[in-house]
Amino acid sequence: MSTPDLRRWWVRLAQAAGLMAIGLLALFDLRFSTSVGMSPAALLLVLVRMGLAVATVPLWLPVHRLGSRWLPAAALVLATTSLAVTAAIRVATNGSYLLGGSWGLAESAGLLGVVFVVTRWGAPRLAPWAAVALGLAVAALPLRTGTDSLLVIFGLLQALAAAGAAGVGLYLRIIAAGRERAIALVRAEQRTEFARDLHDFIAHHVTGIVVQAQGARFVAEQDPQRVIAALEQIERAGAETMASMRRMVGVLRNPDAPPDAPLAPLAGVTDLAPLLTGFNGAASAPARLHVDGDLEGLPVEVSTSAYRVVMEGLTNTRQHAPDARSVNVAVRRTPDWLLVRVADDGASPRTAPARGHGFGLIGLNERVRALGGTITAGPGVAGGWVLDAAFPLRTAVGR
Repeated sequence: MSTPDLRRWWVRLAQAAGLMAIGLLALFDLRFSTSVGMSPAALLLVLVRMGLAVATVPLWLPVHRLGSRWLPAAALVLATTSLAVTAAIRVATNGSYLLGGSWGLAESAGLLGVVFVVTRWGAPRLAPWAAVALGLAVAALPLRTGTDSLLVIFGLLQALAAAGAAGVGLYLRIIAAGRERAIALVRAEQRTEFARDLHDFIAHHVTGIVVQAQGARFVAEQDPQRVIAALEQIERAGAETMASMRRMVGVLRNPDAPPDAPLAPLAGVTDLAPLLTGFNGAASAPARLHVDGDLEGLPVEVSTSAYRVVMEGLTNTRQHAPDARSVNVAVRRTPDWLLVRVADDGASPRTAPARGHGFGLIGLNERVRALGGTITAGPGVAGGWVLDAAFPLRTAVGR
């Protein structure tokens, strides 16, 4: 089961458990209320408590969008209503005890759930106020049945429970925010890498264009045919450079890429053999390269991205599959696609987040999607781990 599926399963399990708890507590409230007699006033109070408990469900049951404004606003309305009902009961009963039975355990549980979701997903400006109001409402619930010291203690315990729910929600929110910042950093670094690749590629080809033009000028009078060949090479290099500039600049967001990156050709799929040789020198599992099709003439951004996919796959195998006996790297070129696969036969159980918290794959996914491709990683059918990437070639060439 993949990590997103597992997370959804846990969410559904928590939702089902919450609904079951609310239902059981509501039955307890109803049973306890009937045991002390059901006067019209007591019946009205029971219905109000049940209504407030039901009103909490639409707030804590769904999975909300982070920074939701309506969630804390609705929570403030709910908390104000609960406090108003508590105050009305105290005024109406004038100190009488156990009017309508318990104070509403189902409502207490529902309000605690709302405290959690408000601190976890509510808008930052409204969520603290809503959490405080909900905490006061939860703490005041036992006072509906009296002001004895035992009821005051119950109120304090419920206030502590509200603080705990708020703390858990805030903790999960901080963890999620930290992960989002880490993902944003990975994506920013990936775009910076794109910028450097673009700089290297343009510098490499423009240098070749300049050399071709200088040579053509010197041989123009002696050998005109060589001038024509040089001009054709200049035209091809210029067209390829302009096409790659349009594609790669489209995915850049950081204009501060350093202008002094080293002027060197980029590592691409034609350089995979030395990469695997270096891997085999440091790993116990031999890596074998399988090539199907001509890898020359690929768009530079496709070639370099495929190289980085293989590098990531080998790195993950070295780090997370020490028991692997072999690694197979397959690169296949079709008229429309470049397909890359890195598969190992390691028996160690692995999940996507365990592989460096998934940040390496997130960066690769950003790079591959920018080229219109796809990338997947997961357990193989026969065991081990498989990293697959597909790069469209016609889109890259024709854009």
